[in-house]
Amino acid sequence: MNRLLLSFLVLNILIPTLNSQVQLLTVAEKSDYKSTADYQDVISFIEQLKKSSPYIRVESIARSVEGRTVPLLIIGKPMPMSPSDLVNDNRIVIYIQANIHAGEVEGKEATLMFARDLLKEKDPALLKNVVLLICPLLNPDGNEKITPANRPYQNGPVNGVGVRHNGQFLDLNRDAMKAETPEVRGVITNVFNRWDPSVLMDCHTTNGSYHVEPVTFTWMANPNGDRSLIDYMRDKMMPEMQRTLYNKYKIENCFYGEFSDMLVPEKGWYLDASEPRYMTNYFGLRNRLGILNENYVYADYKSRVMGCYYLIHSLMDYASANKAEIKDMIRRADIRTISRGMNQSILDSFAIEYIVKPAPQPVTVKTFEADLITDANGRRRYQKSDRQKTVTIPYFIDFCPTKSVKFPFAYILKVNDPLITDLFKIHGIKAEKLVLPLKAEVERFEISELKGASRLNQGHYTNTIEGRFIKDTLDFPAGTIVIRSAQPLANVAAYLLEPQSNDGMVIWNFLDRYLVPQWGMGYYPYPAYRMMNRVDMSTSPLW
Repeated sequence: MNRLLLSFLVLNILIPTLNSQVQLLTVAEKSDYKSTADYQDVISFIEQLKKSSPYIRVESIARSVEGRTVPLLIIGKPMPMSPSDLVNDNRIVIYIQANIHAGEVEGKEATLMFARDLLKEKDPALLKNVVLLICPLLNPDGNEKITPANRPYQNGPVNGVGVRHNGQFLDLNRDAMKAETPEVRGVITNVFNRWDPSVLMDCHTTNGSYHVEPVTFTWMANPNGDRSLIDYMRDKMMPEMQRTLYNKYKIENCFYGEFSDMLVPEKGWYLDASEPRYMTNYFGLRNRLGILNENYVYADYKSRVMGCYYLIHSLMDYASANKAEIKDMIRRADIRTISRGMNQSILDSFAIEYIVKPAPQPVTVKTFEADLITDANGRRRYQKSDRQKTVTIPYFIDFCPTKSVKFPFAYILKVNDPLITDLFKIHGIKAEKLVLPLKAEVERFEISELKGASRLNQGHYTNTIEGRFIKDTLDFPAGTIVIRSAQPLANVAAYLLEPQSNDGMVIWNFLDRYLVPQWGMGYYPYPAYRMMNRVDMSTSPLW
């Protein structure tokens, strides 16, 4: 009996010890970097993480079109059970998402590896300063289409990757403003609005220029975001992360871009995605810090995964060391935005047209010379040579307004359409309705031309619009919707409502039914009016 008891005690001590020594491996690691995880692999890995540590729990971001739950890992010590637990907490909230394009898979593997390695520490020092949110698989429906036929030019994994689009055949990284997909709606409502992270990193794989560095990254760039936050990332945060990634973690890296001319790389390195339909730029409009990670498509799969893994380390190192500075800058940006809406000056303007200029500092890229060849089908294309060349060149990433309109005190909508109001609610924009009728001086937009594109773009025949603002005094009945500019998300509201915005409701057809031409009288009035002067209004919250 004593011998049986002794055996029982030994087993109960030994088995957990042995289990703790069994390394939990990602699919990439188990396959020697020949494969990537499918949906069930990811969910099983997360379940093992939950069993291994009390410092992780899981929420749901969304349910995909095909019915899969999009997981959100919450890692913290102590564990916040809700965002209200962080109201007086000194830690900074960081959000990392991967696999928004399911053919671009190294972020998925790297985030799972990072979570595992962080949680296996007995007392993770990082968690004294950071609450980490991770979505390793934002596009689960695209991920389940894994085959070697997808992205065949990509250097691994040889057993295949998923597809770019989600279950609606839409690109999630073009959906941040129109928010038509359940996955993006979930990120906005259940991550951005709910947890309000200070920093976002969105993990991708490049499709472009030839270079040596396996990891590239950059920052939010839309000029309608807070300029001080953009400059902080450009001048301090991103250069320091770049140095950490190279000096501490020994990973070659450069800022993300494309050559304007692959035959003459000295002409410059460009970022050409400035609209807030892209998730990192949208995050910048919200007065938060957005990082775009693009891992080099022609580097081998393992180098891409490990490069992304150490980029996450570099971000965590920086955020942990500078949490107070980042949180204070964001707080002040929100205050400035609210104050601007209450006391507009002529300098408080919204850019409707802009150009790109070089950043103050050039960038160095270890590139390869390209040759222009004619392939077997008679098509002209670039081909990478083996002639390596290092260039230090202008980095065109500073987007500067060339045409702007002044921010209004408020927008007044003469339509109450759930298609429109639901979009405001998803983004977290505060909306009100008039309790009493109002007579006010406003600017109305008189449309002279409205054209739909000839080809579909993300399921839309996107619009271009021309016209002019005219001052008028109008009556608005009780129940009319009011969107004030004195709110933290005023930049997002303006981007949606300004008629000449390059990524708003006009572009994406939300207002088409209200903009049809009147018989012999031109177009119906644009339904959002700009109230330029401060007016006392009797209103109540719309939600």
